[in-house]
Amino acid sequence: MEDVSDETTTRPPGPDRQGAGRLVRWLSAVLCGLAGAAAAVGAGEAVAAVTRPAAAPVVAVGSAAIDLAPTAVKEYAVRTFGTGDKPVLLAGIYLTMLLLAAGAGLLAVRRRSHGTALFGLFGAVGVWAALTRPGSTLPDALPSAVAALVGAAALDRLAGSLRRVDGTSRAAPPAAPPAGQVTADPSVRSRPARRTVLVAGGATVTGAALVGVGGRVLADRRADVGAARAAVRLPAPARPAPPLPRGSAPGVPGLTPFVTANADFYRVDTALTLPRIDPRDWTLRVHGMVDRPLLLGFDDLLALPLEEFDHTLSCVSNEVGGPYVGTTRWLGASLPALLRRAGVRSGAEQLIGRSKDGMTIGTPLESVLDGRRGLLAVAMNGEALPVEHGFPCRTVVPGLYGYTSATKWLVDLELTTFAAHDPYWVRRGWDRTGEVRTASRIDVPLPFARVPAGEVTLAGTAWATHRGVGAVEVRVDGGPWQQARLAEDAGPDVWRQWSHRWSGATPGTHRIEVRAVDAAGAVQEETRRPPYPSGSTGWHSTVVTVT
Repeated sequence: MEDVSDETTTRPPGPDRQGAGRLVRWLSAVLCGLAGAAAAVGAGEAVAAVTRPAAAPVVAVGSAAIDLAPTAVKEYAVRTFGTGDKPVLLAGIYLTMLLLAAGAGLLAVRRRSHGTALFGLFGAVGVWAALTRPGSTLPDALPSAVAALVGAAALDRLAGSLRRVDGTSRAAPPAAPPAGQVTADPSVRSRPARRTVLVAGGATVTGAALVGVGGRVLADRRADVGAARAAVRLPAPARPAPPLPRGSAPGVPGLTPFVTANADFYRVDTALTLPRIDPRDWTLRVHGMVDRPLLLGFDDLLALPLEEFDHTLSCVSNEVGGPYVGTTRWLGASLPALLRRAGVRSGAEQLIGRSKDGMTIGTPLESVLDGRRGLLAVAMNGEALPVEHGFPCRTVVPGLYGYTSATKWLVDLELTTFAAHDPYWVRRGWDRTGEVRTASRIDVPLPFARVPAGEVTLAGTAWATHRGVGAVEVRVDGGPWQQARLAEDAGPDVWRQWSHRWSGATPGTHRIEVRAVDAAGAVQEETRRPPYPSGSTGWHSTVVTVT
């Protein structure tokens, strides 16, 4: 037998070990990409804390995505996710970024320039998004630019270490081992070095998270207006609202409260980060087609005669029977009086309200000056406006959906013509006038509720803002319409609650419908239409099971 003991012997890794080694290399590369992304986000948040929180890369990109999204996509988001649409959007952006970062890591361990190029692209998109926001300045580009540089540098360093561990750098091949020496499995030999890369990647993620969270906390603290809001002393109204009628709420268990608490008031807007305005720095500019342009500070506004009134505000995105409607007692200065003080010129047709975040809301001027009580509101339900509802000042004009009447975080009012300017929502195809449609809703019983046979209490709300509700009718299983009992009327600008005793409810499944009639006698439209472009229509219905 031939002696082979003098020959070099190499122990090749088995198929299982080869597959495991390949998986470890891939996961290590992905970790490098994720660590680079974490470093980028952390750096971006830290820089944004110094420049402007809204310029943080993810926020800037998210805001641009909202503006670029087709109307149908926005409506789907509101309809599907409700007031949680913004967290869902941010989660989607983060997920997309993580997937791209993982791809960048896989590319970077093969070719250095390809991975870092993805981070450069990420930075360029962030810079573009930040600089195209209304009111942006050149420093707004810094968070995304710094994020791209830091992310690319972190990825390059980690991926470079991984390339050296895996022997993928352009090094000379190792010399042959001496005769008879058994060489080790390369994957085993590289474990300590690879572990070092993984530890570095984990440390990068942890450090970046701490920096990012610290930057966000710092930004929130710097922009916090909680103390300034708490310090606001609201003057007594020169024109207080009368007490609500005792019978304005039927007192049916489960019925929506007549007055909506501030914490429960709906919020539908495009702001990913809430504008935070210190009232000491706030000014309102009134200009355009006026004889006397005005500039008011917050103290000037509070020095004006303030008025209180109760008003039901609703969102045009509300589906039939939807939740985006609420009633509150507003306090503010008269908007028509301020415009008359400025001197409205002949030919002016619309009032453009501009928000601190650049949102534009167009209100038909005729609706502001026809005698209704429009306000520059500073308070809701006896307290200064919550930040999410427009602190320190917003507009309120009865009879119109919020998208044509309710500018939150108001800083500018311009009188102009319809031809001269299309506000934000009009540019996206929504109706220019925004008049609230007659609507009604069944609150009790809840959909698919099980109720006992016999007498069943039905109750709900109806509104036809600025026209008033004259009647509410209900029917069961397509039978004859029956008059519901209306609660006492609190005025044409607020909703009206109703109740009805359904006698003789028999076991089985039943469909209940409701419709309202406004004070002028116009019956709520039956045909079902979606909110776009001028508000939803149709009768609300619910199905219950009688046991």
